[in-house]
Amino acid sequence: MIQKVSDERSSSLTVAQLRAARGLLGWSQGALAEAAGLSLPTIKRTELESVNVSTDARERMRRALEIAGVEFIPENGGGAGVRLRKIAGLGTKAASIPIEELNAENDE
Repeated sequence: MIQKVSDERSSSLTVAQLRAARGLLGWSQGALAEAAGLSLPTIKRTELESVNVSTDARERMRRALEIAGVEFIPENGGGAGVRLRKIAGLGTKAASIPIEELNAENDE
């Protein structure tokens, strides 16, 4: 069973989307925890699917992934998904900068 994030803004965001987003960026659970300002156990609990994690924690994860270039695609008849945002002139390359290399110099 895929757990749904329960806040209003992210009502269709699934744990599978969170995992896929991490995969697109090449982020470990630890990298997501650092980017979202959360603990590693919180990320692990979220991905267990059977454990409730606060709406705030889920929103922080979502926001960190969006800042890194992930777009969450809602269910539209073809299934919910994720993709990397295209940046004008750079395609999706800039969206996949490793978290440890994010800084003001590579900020848009």
